[in-house]
Amino acid sequence: MTGRPFPTQRRHTLFFLDQIRDFAPVHLDTEVDATALVAARHRAREAGPRRSVVSYVVHAAAGVLAKHPQANAAIHGRLDPRVATFDTVSAKVTLDRVLDGQRVVLATVIPGLEHAGLAEIQEHLDRVAAQDPDTAEEFAAIRQLRRLPFQEALDRFRTAAGLLERRPGTTGTFSVTSLGHRAVDGFHSVGGTTVTLGVGRITDRPVVRDGAVAVAPVLRLSLTFDHRVIDGAEAADVLTEIKDALEAVPA
Repeated sequence: MTGRPFPTQRRHTLFFLDQIRDFAPVHLDTEVDATALVAARHRAREAGPRRSVVSYVVHAAAGVLAKHPQANAAIHGRLDPRVATFDTVSAKVTLDRVLDGQRVVLATVIPGLEHAGLAEIQEHLDRVAAQDPDTAEEFAAIRQLRRLPFQEALDRFRTAAGLLERRPGTTGTFSVTSLGHRAVDGFHSVGGTTVTLGVGRITDRPVVRDGAVAVAPVLRLSLTFDHRVIDGAEAADVLTEIKDALEAVPA
């Protein structure tokens, strides 16, 4: 056996997992007929601009959550909890990156989604994907956590996480995480927000249309919600409406 200190590059993940211990997660999942989504991505690719599956999911979810303010919310505190509902919609999207030689999960927050179009969402994701985590301003706070003494870094993380008014900019009002680039059909994750969407791969599956079995591209989509903030009926409405929006992606 070989022991080693915990890598400082992953310190933010350790602190995040400490923060979400208060969560009361419940997991839902559905299947999305991705025929329209695949066709829209193909048409976009022929026209020039790339469109990722995640950008479509973020766009669809933002439109739904703008109509569900109770789900576009956050909670903080145990003995005297406070719940904040937000008048803006922002998404935290996870990223698989390398920080100082260590593979880590990072995140970016896309703000103002109640006014953002698909192209703006994709531009944000492409811009962040092109940045170097070792130098980009986007990840300066993560790098700072590495330089501080452990307890001071943890205290700062906890303090920042407890400020409800800052949540839209620091953690987003909902989260999207994807493992669809690999052979992962579906998964559930707690993203630190009341609603977290897990995006699996799109693959051909049998579906029933007009009473007959056909083969179509299917996306497995999960929703994890914090039961302290909303109940299952609200979460089911949100997931169903996101599914409906993705199945009706316009040309």
